[in-house]
Amino acid sequence: MSTPGTAALQATLARPTMVRWRILSVLVLISLASYLLRGNLSIAAPSMMADLQLSEIQWGWVMSAFPLTYAIFQFPGGVWGGRIGARAALAVIPVAWAVLTIATTLVPGRDIASTATIIGSLILVQALVGAAHAPVFPVMATSIERWFPIGNYAFPNGLASTGTTVGLAALASTLPWLIAAFGWRQAFLLLAPASALIAALWWWYARDTPQQHRSANAAEIALIGTGMHHAGTAAPASQPAWVRALRDRNILLVTLSYACSNFVFYLVFSWGFYYLVQVRGFAEQEAGFLTSLQWLGAGVGAALGGWCCDRMCRRHGLRSGCRWPIAIGTSITGVLILGVAFHPNSHVAAVMLGFSFAFGVFTDGPYWAVATAIGGRHAGATGGLLNTGGNAMGFVSAVLVAVVAQDLGWDIAVALGAVFAFLAAGLILLVDAGQQMDQAD
Repeated sequence: MSTPGTAALQATLARPTMVRWRILSVLVLISLASYLLRGNLSIAAPSMMADLQLSEIQWGWVMSAFPLTYAIFQFPGGVWGGRIGARAALAVIPVAWAVLTIATTLVPGRDIASTATIIGSLILVQALVGAAHAPVFPVMATSIERWFPIGNYAFPNGLASTGTTVGLAALASTLPWLIAAFGWRQAFLLLAPASALIAALWWWYARDTPQQHRSANAAEIALIGTGMHHAGTAAPASQPAWVRALRDRNILLVTLSYACSNFVFYLVFSWGFYYLVQVRGFAEQEAGFLTSLQWLGAGVGAALGGWCCDRMCRRHGLRSGCRWPIAIGTSITGVLILGVAFHPNSHVAAVMLGFSFAFGVFTDGPYWAVATAIGGRHAGATGGLLNTGGNAMGFVSAVLVAVVAQDLGWDIAVALGAVFAFLAAGLILLVDAGQQMDQAD
């Protein structure tokens, strides 16, 4: 016969603690800080281009530097983060963001430097910014894989994406005001400390696995089932995990689909604010407000997409549950982007731009759920490969949009995004997220 104290203890153990959600909340803050400090050039583009006297083509090359190195360092960054652990990796990475944001303010002006020097300096700093930001989401995928049960990856990844959109919404609404009040250099300096503070919070609270966290009880550890779905890991690997990821048909197909989807993401991320101001004729403050609404809507879309995907995965399995939210979201995005390109009313076009972006980000959690499910314990490697493809397309988008806009006009440049969105929808239908890659060490 149990005593009242024993019964209370048993009841406590039967009720899982919520440490995994608190871990996720800090991951969301890291996502927010990431986009707060990587989206600053997009919002500051009109002011910086005028101050530094740069053309659209020249600015296109500056904007291409970030996605290029961001793509190059995704895969090795994910592998690196998997080796040293998410706790250590995500404590170091945000500090680098703060340092590089400060470095951006040191780019010389036209009064002391030539155009080539200014462009070269901006490209160099943006390349370093891309490399510093590259590991963050593959490492987050590793952390989510450790802290959430299989089939429940999309919603946490979707909430992490919501953090990115909230960060950019805050940036779009506040940065134009800060630039108007203090100038773009001082505005960047005011933003820099945010990521370092969040890195300190992560290091203090986070652990790599539930078993290492003193606040996670046995019931939560059992619910997460860390390691229990990694069957067959006793045998040594014949090939490194990164080689197996590169040879896996499903992860290559989802990477191609994600790359096509990210053409639209980078179209909006790199050129959306500029398009509203310079092409559609909105004032900068009004464009900032519209961009904030656009990113807030995308945040809702990201969370909703992750929730829908996890629900469908539990009901229909990983194969159908992951790919149909992506196929539907990217198809709707393509239709809306065509409306943005060709509708004569600027306000209607701005609304459709916001909805197209929301439906595009709706697919983000499902995409990462596919990569995490396929990768298993090697989610850092598969997530890194996924984001390599997605952000290599960011480099293509930054340059191609500027060239097409100059030669054929902005209508065609924007409509090009619809072509890539429809390709993304077709490719994802060929992916089976239920086929996990070899889990050997």
